[in-house]
Amino acid sequence: MSVPTITLNNGVEIPQLGFGVFQIPPEDTKAATLTALEVGYRHIDTAEMYGNEKEVGQAVAESGIPRDQIFITSKLNNGYHAFDDALRATDQTLADLGVDAMDLFLIHWPLPGIDVDYVDTWRALEKIHAEGKARAIGVSNFQQAHLERLFAETDVVPAVNQIEVHPYLTQNSLRAVNAEHGIATEAWSPIAQGDVLDDPVLTKIAGEKNRTPAQVTLRWHIQRGDIVFPKSVTRSRVEDNFALFDFELSPVDMAAIEGMNRDRRRGPNPDEFNYIP
Repeated sequence: MSVPTITLNNGVEIPQLGFGVFQIPPEDTKAATLTALEVGYRHIDTAEMYGNEKEVGQAVAESGIPRDQIFITSKLNNGYHAFDDALRATDQTLADLGVDAMDLFLIHWPLPGIDVDYVDTWRALEKIHAEGKARAIGVSNFQQAHLERLFAETDVVPAVNQIEVHPYLTQNSLRAVNAEHGIATEAWSPIAQGDVLDDPVLTKIAGEKNRTPAQVTLRWHIQRGDIVFPKSVTRSRVEDNFALFDFELSPVDMAAIEGMNRDRRRGPNPDEFNYIP
């Protein structure tokens, strides 16, 4: 099956479906990533904070797939927001991944309550991009107010905003802000860590389509234009999560899933989250 791509605001193309490695232990990451690449995924999402960049790099190197055919995303650790720290952390990420450049590098959290201003952190990413160490740069967990400061005070508009999105937290207002500025929306926790899978709306549609609730949820993301990267260490689920492009949801289905919204987060509120590991 062919995975569609989305063209980012600087012309870089990103596969709309990827494989995430959040909470996969480092000792399991290489095998899980190799499985995903064997299934057909060509987009891997990791982060410095996950502690498994090196194993992702090993899988990419051992896969036999040309580097330019695999899209690699990583994210800056919260402890390295100072300008020079961000530059050093980026070099370490490149070394751990074993690549000359990432395809996408993100600020993981805005951390509005710490001493370092995320605007200065973004200027470090602009330098990283200008030096060719990342083909595209973006942010994660940025709210509208955070984005507006970047628009007003810096030169490069983020290519991506990776935010918590699922049927219980549709984020339509923030997604609209992203779209207005040409920022692609990536959805983390796309099935709300499994919370939505027993919802009767999803189970009904899944039964009608002879699909799993997870597949229906991921297909909803794809049709509304989100970039998603579900994770699993179970091959059958990795395969199921990839099998999204031989069925469609009707407008009625899409509207019913939109109607599930409860504005309910599973993760932290970015306006309050200031964790530094």
